[in-house]
Amino acid sequence: MNIAENIKYIGVNDHDIDLFEGQYVVENGMAYNSYLIIDEKTAVMDSVDARFGDEWLGKIKAALGEKAPDYLIVQHMEPDHSANISAFMKAYPQAVIVASAKAFAMMKQFYGSDYADRQIVVSEGDTLSLGGRELKFFTAPMVHWPEVIVTYDSTDKVLFSADAFGKFGALDVEEDWACEARRYYFGIVGKYGAQAQALLKKASTLDIKTICPLHGPVLSENLDYYLGLYNTWTTYGVETDGVMIAYTSVYGNTKKAALLLEEKLKEKGCPKVAVNDLARCDMAEAVEDAFRYGKIVLATTTYNAEIFPFMREFINDLTERNFKNKTVAFIENGSWAAMAEKVMRKMLEGCKDIAYAENGVHIKSALSEENLAQIDALADELCK
Repeated sequence: MNIAENIKYIGVNDHDIDLFEGQYVVENGMAYNSYLIIDEKTAVMDSVDARFGDEWLGKIKAALGEKAPDYLIVQHMEPDHSANISAFMKAYPQAVIVASAKAFAMMKQFYGSDYADRQIVVSEGDTLSLGGRELKFFTAPMVHWPEVIVTYDSTDKVLFSADAFGKFGALDVEEDWACEARRYYFGIVGKYGAQAQALLKKASTLDIKTICPLHGPVLSENLDYYLGLYNTWTTYGVETDGVMIAYTSVYGNTKKAALLLEEKLKEKGCPKVAVNDLARCDMAEAVEDAFRYGKIVLATTTYNAEIFPFMREFINDLTERNFKNKTVAFIENGSWAAMAEKVMRKMLEGCKDIAYAENGVHIKSALSEENLAQIDALADELCK
């Protein structure tokens, strides 16, 4: 695949993986992207996962023939992008690595060498000439590791964006970009919205025609759409007008309340309602929905004088990703000594710009007539 006349895609698709980073379900696999820039001098942009080293080196060889690449540009040191640095440097002993100072420190930690005699350290605003074109580097610390750089090719107006604009899924599978890019962003980068927003501001100063991330498809059309979504995500804004309901239920009574609320919201004209059974759904999907919608309902039982474990895990996932700018409502169930709402509020104390609904639902074992009225009132409030 050619990105431009002299920029080639040399990444790989992984359909053997079941859990990315040991936790994210990837039914459609994963892509590890690498790119080759051919000029008077030639640069390879990042490596790939360890299991695909031979395939990757074969693609470099097929593209260049007997010519050897001059540079390996390392934008990000996670092993799924850096694992074949040693193999590359062995195959091409005259090549030089271009990376940030922090990347070289990590390189030594991971692979035992920082190639001190074959390195170029770059930082914000530094450039590298390949002859007919010039690459410019921008630092992107904590998007989502501290050593990250991104690279801009002003000749073809390409931004090599490291893990920004990434997405789950292999490139030989057709699927909607936004869903899996959103799940990827909030799962992996979401804690670092301010840092990702800073990168967006740097990108806004550039004339970009193509974005080449390290995961997911190359983006070359409707860039305003992708940039707009990223701006919403990185500022923790509301992407979709609607309500997300997250629930856990032991004997089905809390579930009944959650589903009845869903029904009432739809009856009252709520534009979109997303419901997640936290014990059964993909937790990353639930986290994605919580950041997508502006209003969220947390429904759970009192359990061991606390809350049900899946709800605790879910709220922890939200708070560690800087959950903010939401309206939150509660449905609690407790046969005695109800504690669920109190515990959930306590867990959310550190979150910024959280508004709490005036109405809530307080179940004592099973739904009562009073609870039905509470659900109706909560639906009215959330639909305003």
